[in-house]
Amino acid sequence: MSTHAHAAEPLVADDWSGGTFPYHIGHRKLGMWLFIVSDALTFSALLIGYSYVRVSSDAWPAPFAFYPSIIFSTVMTLCLLASSFTMVMAVSASARRDRRRARRWIGATMLGGLTFLALHIYEWLHLINDYGLKPFSLPAEWLARWPQASPLFGATFFAITGLHMFHVLTGVIYLGYIALRIRRKTHEDVEISGLYWHFVDLVWMFVFPMIYLLSVDFHPPGH
Repeated sequence: MSTHAHAAEPLVADDWSGGTFPYHIGHRKLGMWLFIVSDALTFSALLIGYSYVRVSSDAWPAPFAFYPSIIFSTVMTLCLLASSFTMVMAVSASARRDRRRARRWIGATMLGGLTFLALHIYEWLHLINDYGLKPFSLPAEWLARWPQASPLFGATFFAITGLHMFHVLTGVIYLGYIALRIRRKTHEDVEISGLYWHFVDLVWMFVFPMIYLLSVDFHPPGH
């Protein structure tokens, strides 16, 4: 009995006897996780700062009408959610070593990201050219409705959404690199790129409600 017990014990403790990775995570994936944690702290600081400025201001504009602004931003959100699904399919295909299908799913993910960027840039141009929103000043139309509104609305809006757009653009470029060289890459490379893309999508799930849904104009002019 004791002989069998002693013989079985090393088999259970092999991974924990030193000199191995207990959680089987490579240095590249660990590096991506550390980057995600640090970047999450950056976005958290920005959103906390946004919340503080909003709460401490005498008034905060609510310029986003349900239609078309919230509907438009919801479509943008659905594009990112769909791209997360296609990224999951890409990682799944890569795990099965189906590189051709994985490349196609990565391409679909990039398409979702590019669509999001195009819609977001269109929204920026609409706010800048049609309304006259600037980083440190509000349009005259908004000031007429919210006389005490903080001029920092533009600064916080452009800073947070602009930083997120930069991350989406970086992610699209990163995925393009992985797709072009997928035959020379390992499954771990595809998985790591998926981690980054899911993080970018997750950040937007905080940005969307805090900046858009909390600034819905329920009483637009003329109603």
